[in-house]
Amino acid sequence: MAKSIIKRYQYIKKCLSSISKKQSHCSSINFGHRNYALYISRVLKEVVPKRGISSHTVDIMNILINDIFERIATEACQLMYLRKRCTLTPEDIQRAVYLLLPRKMAKFAVTFGSDAVHRFVHS
Repeated sequence: MAKSIIKRYQYIKKCLSSISKKQSHCSSINFGHRNYALYISRVLKEVVPKRGISSHTVDIMNILINDIFERIATEACQLMYLRKRCTLTPEDIQRAVYLLLPRKMAKFAVTFGSDAVHRFVHS
């Protein structure tokens, strides 16, 4: 099992490196990661109003969120390339979530994500 995963990532890494050579020089700009500290504290206050969170814990949560986001984006991009498409679709992102997260968590993530997109589009 581990060998198949390693071979898959080596193949994908090879494909992505050949694709990145074709892209313009703008792709080499590093935009960094977003800071979700404000949203983490807001969600915490909604869930447990009387509890606080340390700045170190917020930093760890921020790293976790950025890591998950990067993994989902990378997996969705790989799915897009494997389907030989030029456009990233919501289906690619949903499949990436189902591939990366455990079953129940992925189901909730896709449900809440679809709900949020629907509310955003129709507001």
